[in-house]
Amino acid sequence: MTTATTREAGGFRRTWNRFRTYISKPQNAILLALGIILTITTIFPMYTIVRDTVRLHPGSIDTQEKALNNQVDALGTTLTTYNWTNLFTDTITTRVERERVTRSVASIYLWTPLLNSVLISIFACFGAILYGGVFAYLVTRTNLKFKKYLSSIFIFPYIMPQWTLAVMWQNLFNSNAVTGGNDGLFVALFNTYMPKWWCEGLFPVSVVLAIHYAPFAYILIGGIFRNMDANLEEAATILNTPRYKTFFRVTLPLVKPAILSTVLLVFSSAMGSYPIPHYLGLTTLSTQYVGMSSNRAGQASILAVIMMLFGFLILIVNQRTTSGRKNFTTVTGKSGQSSVVNLGSVGKYVCSILFVLLTLFTGILPIILFAVETFLPNPGDYSFLTHGIVGHTTTKWWVTSENVTENGMYGQKGILYNADIWNAFGGTFLVAICCALVAGTIGTLIGYCVSKNRRSKWASYVNNMAFLPYLMPSLAVGVAFFIFGSGVGIYNTFLLLILAGTVKYIPFASRSALNSMMQLSGEIEEAAIIQDIPWWKRMTRIIIPIQKTSIISGFLLPFMTCLRELTLFMLLCGQGKIITTMLGYFDEMGLYAFSSGINLILIVLILLFNTLVNKLTGASIDSGIGGGD
Repeated sequence: MTTATTREAGGFRRTWNRFRTYISKPQNAILLALGIILTITTIFPMYTIVRDTVRLHPGSIDTQEKALNNQVDALGTTLTTYNWTNLFTDTITTRVERERVTRSVASIYLWTPLLNSVLISIFACFGAILYGGVFAYLVTRTNLKFKKYLSSIFIFPYIMPQWTLAVMWQNLFNSNAVTGGNDGLFVALFNTYMPKWWCEGLFPVSVVLAIHYAPFAYILIGGIFRNMDANLEEAATILNTPRYKTFFRVTLPLVKPAILSTVLLVFSSAMGSYPIPHYLGLTTLSTQYVGMSSNRAGQASILAVIMMLFGFLILIVNQRTTSGRKNFTTVTGKSGQSSVVNLGSVGKYVCSILFVLLTLFTGILPIILFAVETFLPNPGDYSFLTHGIVGHTTTKWWVTSENVTENGMYGQKGILYNADIWNAFGGTFLVAICCALVAGTIGTLIGYCVSKNRRSKWASYVNNMAFLPYLMPSLAVGVAFFIFGSGVGIYNTFLLLILAGTVKYIPFASRSALNSMMQLSGEIEEAAIIQDIPWWKRMTRIIIPIQKTSIISGFLLPFMTCLRELTLFMLLCGQGKIITTMLGYFDEMGLYAFSSGINLILIVLILLFNTLVNKLTGASIDSGIGGGD
């Protein structure tokens, strides 16, 4: 017995000594702590969604129906499969044109929204890759004119709030005859009414999402085109391979990883998009969840679980594809710069003018239209274009300093004097600054620790756990924290907004930091370790100064994204807590000039911050692609 006890004690001491040795290295201790924190903040809110699908909710239809059958026990405590069986097996009888039609609950609340979500995600991927990929090729591999201007303006749709293009589409093509309401700019200029499928539904949502996410394709594919080894294409040229065959057999396979990354990012982002389908009248999983969350809360949570499953699926596909990258080696050829394709003396100007017009439509026109909307007595009414501008403009939406109940103000002061609007802007800046500081710090530490433990399974787990929220649809993450925050009593607080934003935006900082830390030689820090320099001093005096541009980007991306975030935060707080949640309130009140003014201020602020960052740090979203050439 004594020998066995001694052996056990010796084994415990060895394990304890190994653990002490492991955590004696700062990167290991930080990685262990961050892994535990990320697991709790990422997995537990997701678990609350799954648990919510097997609970009854007071006041919802499921509770009322079960009460009729005397099946209600302790609400919120008794686990039940009612939500699942009701969604997948029950039917609803409705009256359509004087006839009673019976349809399954699943077809109304699940299959149709799911099909629409998948379709817009697929079409958005195709459109973003086609539009952004072609533009990336023209900027990096041809003699296209005006590259610097086009490269800067092309990323505007992604920098601006997601719903910007959707609202602009409404202002352009809506008409009283087709969609109801005022006639848009297109009707006022050309007296032409676009069909309803053009104004609302699958087509405009897919087009707007494709334009919004095209900068993804431009950045990822353009980076590959820019840094592509010239040996492969030169070898094909030496072997008299036709240019079209070189493009399809050599160039495109090299760009395949970037195309796949674009597909994964765009698909996951489009799947959880709420503002664009909401404004353009398409029922998706996101819009259906918002519509069901009050009266069918349990079934709505099932929709959130389905969106979560898509995020896990995308993560698995990403892991499988990035773990088996192919390498290519030239058989002949010599080193050199990639050849520039000559578009011709006329072609280079034709292509440039075409993209100038396209980027004018997607980057400049939204700002102009939002500004014009705030000076119209009846926003959306462009009749002044045919009757003259005199008497058809007003400044009341901006400078009214009293609570006016007449002239369509509904008791609101003008934007410049409206305390509610500026308080909401203050709340937005508070959340954005806190999210940027916390997410940027954690992301930088993750990047540092993972780069120091590249072959560790635990480091791989922490890296995946940090990246998972980015691949999750924003609404699914918002639902998870909505249920979590309601359960622990922090709903409608800045703490919940900061927590959700931090978890969602950590991937921005961690990926930026990891990419830069992987390029940093370990010998630099080893030299400091030999001289007994503490870890915190090594970080602040050596590592951070060397990689300051990437680290600053890791702080600024969460900040700028948080300023325009709506889908993630809309369920976590009441209207007026932050500025983006006020848009729906003003739209419901019919104060479209107010929502246009808020959009205009947001766009200008984001563009100013982006320009300021570019001037101070030299970092920009399109840097390194060739837009500055």
